[in-house]
Amino acid sequence: MLILIILLMLITPAVAAGETPAVFRVSAIPDENPNELLRIYTPFADYLVREIGIQVRFVPVVDYAATVEGLAARKLDLVWYGGFTSVQAVRRTSGTARRLVMRQEDAEFKSVFVTRADAGIKTLADLKGRTFAFGSVSSTSGHLMPRYFLLKNGVTPERDMKQVAYSGAHDATALWVESGKVDAGALNFLVWDKLVQAKKVDTAKVVVFWTTPPYADYVWTVRGELDRGLQERIASALLKLDYANPEHRRLLDLHRTKRYIRATDEEWKGIEEAAIAAGLLR
Repeated sequence: MLILIILLMLITPAVAAGETPAVFRVSAIPDENPNELLRIYTPFADYLVREIGIQVRFVPVVDYAATVEGLAARKLDLVWYGGFTSVQAVRRTSGTARRLVMRQEDAEFKSVFVTRADAGIKTLADLKGRTFAFGSVSSTSGHLMPRYFLLKNGVTPERDMKQVAYSGAHDATALWVESGKVDAGALNFLVWDKLVQAKKVDTAKVVVFWTTPPYADYVWTVRGELDRGLQERIASALLKLDYANPEHRRLLDLHRTKRYIRATDEEWKGIEEAAIAAGLLR
């Protein structure tokens, strides 16, 4: 009995305490161009420095897969994932990765299908025989869910379309359609709204012709080995952002939201099922 008590005393503090890194590394899936990602996430790193009391650094990555591998290899601590990459990260870390908070919009996220106004495409069925662009292969709103809804509506991209391409990012998809590189494409509805508001896409040339039903998507996901108290301080720091506070509003505007809400793993079951149905997961 004495030996058992000693062993418990040795083991329990390490499990309860977890890790507190000297430098806390934040990253995000590269769903927009690199300069835009730095503009968005550097202020988040600066905010977290003040909130959690340790050095925070934004670490850009080359592709979606690098965020998943980075978290699994303990080279990243907190990542802004899309729904599909969040599922991949949880699987890759044997379930230890923990979803913390999401934007209120992410509980009912959508993808938009866009085409040139003069292309004669009005329905998903009209995409047959046409050229089409997804975003990144690992993107939830730029590939997985658009593919899933195409399949549900009787369109198998590689069989029914003339050509399927991957632009690598939502903004690139919109520009590919505008330039005529492809006849149509699918992207994140918030990025589309942002491009329209910033006049970075000509809505006289590019129009939305179909919008998906809602699904859960983006989420701040933390490495599970980190100290649980640190995890909760991060969640609290994000949840307390108040749109009425001008400093907080800047961060929320960068993420195109007015507030964050708690995330629960159950909300991503549908994404996992869609990925399996679309042949992207086993």
